[in-house]
This record gives sequence, C-alpha cells and structure tokens, in this order.
Amino acid sequence: MDLKIQNKIALVTGSTQGIGFATAKKLCEEGVNVIINGRSKSKVNKAVNSLKKQFPKLDIKGIVANLKDKKGCDKLINKVPHIDILINNLGIFEPKEFEKISEEEWFNMFNVNVMSGVRLSQHYLSSMINQNWGRIIFISSESAIQIPKEMIHYGMSKTAQISISRGIAELTKGTNVTSNSIIVGPSKSEGVMTFFEAIAKQNKQTAQEIEKEFFETARPTSLIKRFADVQESASMIVYTASALSSATNGAILRVDGGVVQSAF
Repeated sequence: MDLKIQNKIALVTGSTQGIGFATAKKLCEEGVNVIINGRSKSKVNKAVNSLKKQFPKLDIKGIVANLKDKKGCDKLINKVPHIDILINNLGIFEPKEFEKISEEEWFNMFNVNVMSGVRLSQHYLSSMINQNWGRIIFISSESAIQIPKEMIHYGMSKTAQISISRGIAELTKGTNVTSNSIIVGPSKSEGVMTFFEAIAKQNKQTAQEIEKEFFETARPTSLIKRFADVQESASMIVYTASALSSATNGAILRVDGGVVQSAF
C-alpha cells in the first residue's frame, strides 16, 4: 500500500532497536527519509548503516543525543531544524515497589518519557502548522490506562503522554497536522526480552515459561496471550504517520493485544 509519504522527513526518538527501529525501517519502506536517535554512538551508527544498506537511495541520518533533558533535546533540534513526522518513541521502564521509588527516579521517568516529547513537539509543531502538514505521535502504553502496581511511575508517564497528545491535537484545528497517541501492549523488544531472560535465568525457567506466567498473573486480561512483535506496533505507527490517516486526530489508537478491558 502506498501511504503517500514518500520523501517526507521523520524523526524517531529512541530508534536504535525495538519498536523504534522497526518503525524507522517501515518508514524507509515507504520512501521516508529517516533520522535515527539514540544515546550510544555505536548503536546509532549500527542502526543507520543497517538501513542504508537496505535503502541506499534514502537520506538516513543518525543523531546521538540523550533526550532526558533540555540540553540533549536542543542538541538534536540544532542538528535537525525541520521534520514532517515526529514519533516520540523514547521511553524507559523499571519495575519497582511504590514505596521504594525515590523522588529522583520519579523525575527521571517523567523527564525521559514525557518531557523529551514535549520539548520536541514544542519546537516542531509551529513549522508543521506553517507548512500545513505534519504528524506528531506519542508512543504510549496500556500501562497508561491500567496502571501497573509494579511500576506506578511508569504508568504515570504514559498517562501524561496521552493528555499531551490530545492537547496538541486541539492546536491543529483546521490544518493537515495531526497529533495522536498509540497504546502498545507488552512487546517483544530487545529491552523487554533481555529483562525477562534475566528473570528466567534467575528462576531457572525457560523464557517460554516466564512469558506464559507473565500473561497468567501480571497481564491476565491480554486476549492474544503473548508478547506482540515489534512489527505489529510499527505497522500501526507508520499508518498513523501517513497521509492516509488524515482524519485521525486527537485519538488513542491501540496495539495492546486486548490488555485494556474496554472497547473504547
């Protein structure tokens, strides 16, 4: 399917692996010039080189910047003054008992997961409005709606993303700019799989046993009863970034495997 975004410029934050990289690759498949972002120079270069080999005709760049604070966001903005598509994918998570989460950890979670997207959106929104085309997408989580007791600070940050995305959408009335949030469920990303493999090793279980146990106890409402592949999330993200999604604005879209027990 032609999503009619060929030659657009897209920035995907936190895109050296997982959902971010899968999204960047799918954007390249649609002829989009992609900007990869990450904290590690080696990982950024690896991701960029991988995409360049597959899509030699596209302008694929990498920006090494830690977006946890204004300094990091400004560094990226200075190198990339204009984009057409902003995908706020950067995110961290950490299971931790509520009583043991320090103030520093609360603020770090908020800065990385929320303020990175706020700062970038504040900069790029006006140029999108001026050119009368643009897409802003926040990658949220099912944890935004069904707050997990094992990482309440993470759920808080994901709920905030939804509110911000909807608020930005209100500023786009009468234009061809949209702002949406996408709720993803438990996904088979490198970070999540590494985490579960460590637990499996510690408990002397297989990864399959841990996955089954996770969906029986931690996420029993899941309808698919498995981790979603990152490609499944990327497909929804790239459609939302496309010209074909022009009537979708201010929405919460779901690729959560049915974890959230609601039809709306």
